[in-house]
Amino acid sequence: MFITVALHHDWSILQLDVVNAFLHGNLTETIYMSQPQGFQDPQNPTHVCKLHKALYGLKQAPRQWFATLSSFLHTIGFHISSADPSFFIYNQHGIHIYLLIYVDDILISGSDSQFISNLLQQLQQKFQIRNLGMLSQFLGITFTRSPTEYHLTQQSYLEQLLSNAAMSSCKPLTTPLLLKWPTDPNLQANYTQQDHFRHIVGSLQFLTNTRPDIAFAVNKICQHMHQPSIGHFQLLKRILIYLKGTTSLGLFLPKTDLNLTAFADSDWAGDAIDRKSTTGYCIFLGSALISWSVKKQSTVARSSTEAEYRSLAASAADVIWLRRLCQEFSINLPSTPLYCDNISAMSLASNPIFHARTKHIEIDHHFIRDCVQAKHIIIHHVSSVDQIADIFTKPLHSQRLAQLRSKLLVLPHTSLKGTVNDTTSTSAQQKA
Repeated sequence: MFITVALHHDWSILQLDVVNAFLHGNLTETIYMSQPQGFQDPQNPTHVCKLHKALYGLKQAPRQWFATLSSFLHTIGFHISSADPSFFIYNQHGIHIYLLIYVDDILISGSDSQFISNLLQQLQQKFQIRNLGMLSQFLGITFTRSPTEYHLTQQSYLEQLLSNAAMSSCKPLTTPLLLKWPTDPNLQANYTQQDHFRHIVGSLQFLTNTRPDIAFAVNKICQHMHQPSIGHFQLLKRILIYLKGTTSLGLFLPKTDLNLTAFADSDWAGDAIDRKSTTGYCIFLGSALISWSVKKQSTVARSSTEAEYRSLAASAADVIWLRRLCQEFSINLPSTPLYCDNISAMSLASNPIFHARTKHIEIDHHFIRDCVQAKHIIIHHVSSVDQIADIFTKPLHSQRLAQLRSKLLVLPHTSLKGTVNDTTSTSAQQKA
């Protein structure tokens, strides 16, 4: 959302790095440390050091550094967002400045370049700050900028992952999962290299930051990390083979309007072992995808309507949080359209007379009704063909996957131009 808002207003995004950030934190607790090797006092070898500053490795260090930085920002007029504690806002005299902080990495953008220059000088005087220039590499993600778009990729990270998994020379496939889960009994034996399996799966989890098209496949594999079988490893290899053919794909953020739109979907009893359903949803700010989720539901749904209803509730919670975040960006939103392809679930969400059919559903899932009644969310029906969240709830054949991938704006860097109009042509987005 930070990047999309900056694009909308044609603001530059600067990236800062704090040198030795944790050493700026003042300790409030009494902490002693043994004398470091090579610096022992020969006169007092049994003495210990009393720390005045935080050191790397202390549990208190990140918290104390954040307290030091936030206190300084408060003194110059910034306040912490109520939606996200790592987000700082300056909104005075018609000037809007935003800081996004991840430990010692900082992104800054806003409406007044002179104010930002002065702020950088103040930060430099207080801390040792490196100005890394325009946003290009952040948290392992490559940001490619043009006047009207950002393209987010993890191509170098993915190529290193394929090399570590010895899959750099494999022949690519067009889908990350089989349409049917394999049932060969020979594949049920335990996979012996479990640490290797978990390492690759953990790496794939980080890759889903820019590759929502593999979110469902990675979610399925993650459910078997405690005791993977040979069949699970074969499915993991298929995901890697699919990624081999799509290394240049990444998340595309165009310059767009600032209206939220959400799509929610669910399968029903999709897990053959425990018959639990999978919730999937995605949320757009204009035509830019900013949030998505794949999660197996905690209880068994007794009907497809109930499964879809739970999915609506999960997506509504994320929408309400994003609406709060939009307020921090001074974005005034109308009611957010939430698209669902199950009419019965829509009826449950907007009509409380179906009480007898929903006695067994947890109270927190009825949160969606309050959102509808308060007009924060308006639920619309969407055909299954236009249900973008379908990619998060089930395996898909290659044509359907490619179609939804383009709607999610997961595009190769070489094909940015000429694709934006094609990705906004569905009937659901036209209604939004």
